[in-house]
Amino acid sequence: MDWTVESSRRILEDDWISLRADSCRTSRGELVEPFYVLDYPDWVNVVALTDEGDVVLVRQYRHGLARTLLELPCGAVDPGDDSAADAVARELLEETGFEPGAIVESGILSPNPSSHSNLTHCFLATGCRRVADPVQSDSEETQVVLMPLQQFVELVLDGGLLQALHVASALYALARLGQLECPTLN
Repeated sequence: MDWTVESSRRILEDDWISLRADSCRTSRGELVEPFYVLDYPDWVNVVALTDEGDVVLVRQYRHGLARTLLELPCGAVDPGDDSAADAVARELLEETGFEPGAIVESGILSPNPSSHSNLTHCFLATGCRRVADPVQSDSEETQVVLMPLQQFVELVLDGGLLQALHVASALYALARLGQLECPTLN
């Protein structure tokens, strides 16, 4: 069922986005063109838990929705990162000033397998402690929010996290922590 890419051309490329148009042939021989693909680096996000039982979150403005949202610390895997785990530790430190004691990858997601070429690596970090001030950039202004774990569980289950990849990552982490109860279906 795989398609064959017969040709590809770059439509747009800058620091924030890369868009290409592919000419593809389906397994049945049908030509599909143009098929647009967004090329991004892999992304990471993390449920960061302190020894005191608080989840480390960030509040920041998201221009696509023109709203300030509560989110997990997250970001892109940069070329200088040796791994997704290194990227998540770097992003956690930059955005929150917290350093993880231990990191485990809890899941891998595709943001949109139809049109995105990247993956999202989800992590659970435990033993997090504050070691620095967050680094504010020209395009990101974050506010660190510490939330008790049980309140975070309620936030996730009540729709308080709006970013879909963060919700999925939170559910992976909460399952690993034994914090999810699934009702029996009748």
